[in-house]
Amino acid sequence: MFKHALSVVGKPFRRLAVAADKLPRATVLLISAGIACGLILFFTIALGRDNRIAIFWLDYSSDSAFPYPFTIQNLMHLLFFIGLGELLVRWNRAEREHACLTWNLLPEDDHAILQAPDLPPIRKALTDRFASIEGFLPRLVNLCILQFQASQSVDQTVSVLNSSLDLLSHQVDMRYTTTRYVVWVIPTIGFIGTVVGIAGALGLVDPSDLDLGRVTSSLGVAFNTTIIALLMSAILVLGQNVVQTHEEHALNRSADYTLSNLINRLYVEH
Repeated sequence: MFKHALSVVGKPFRRLAVAADKLPRATVLLISAGIACGLILFFTIALGRDNRIAIFWLDYSSDSAFPYPFTIQNLMHLLFFIGLGELLVRWNRAEREHACLTWNLLPEDDHAILQAPDLPPIRKALTDRFASIEGFLPRLVNLCILQFQASQSVDQTVSVLNSSLDLLSHQVDMRYTTTRYVVWVIPTIGFIGTVVGIAGALGLVDPSDLDLGRVTSSLGVAFNTTIIALLMSAILVLGQNVVQTHEEHALNRSADYTLSNLINRLYVEH
């Protein structure tokens, strides 16, 4: 069953990873939420009510404080897969940025020198290739060419490059706002589930007829939400760090490529 479950989890996300490069971000997140709902349905049917794994992962229990499937665990699963979908979108964006560096947008010959008349064909190639100037490398090259054509100053072009890098770096960081919120909200919901579970367990305490087994069982279910929340949060934090580093590396490579093959080749006749 475990291998089959991995196959069920893996196939939709492999297909989504292939399609995510062309799909809008909102569509990818909706598909991720749909995958989460599908997996919840699959494990609900496969495991059944009051199964130990179902109680731990889904809170699919006769003693649950929440009407199934509207449990804390299922809400966390939904948010977790939305977070994974967001990271998938960002990873594919970073891959496209890295791919730009292989397109030879600028002359890479060590002896090449660029003067003002050489720049319009480079910019025209950019505008012909991109419907709108987007992406780290095309944007940096386009802005630097425009600045150099306007000022004929290498120093001012370098200044524009630095300002653009600061802005792009800030934009990259802002793109992970949703992921950071999901990473924060999942443990928060997990703690809420634990508090609700503890309150429910305390409600079972009857001094005249104390059933410790039922109370401790209810407390165990209560702490499940925190355990699951912390596991999900740890996975998402790791994924965010890996993906954000990948995207920031693409920005750094684009800046280095622009500096090496455009800025350092500019020549102004005096």
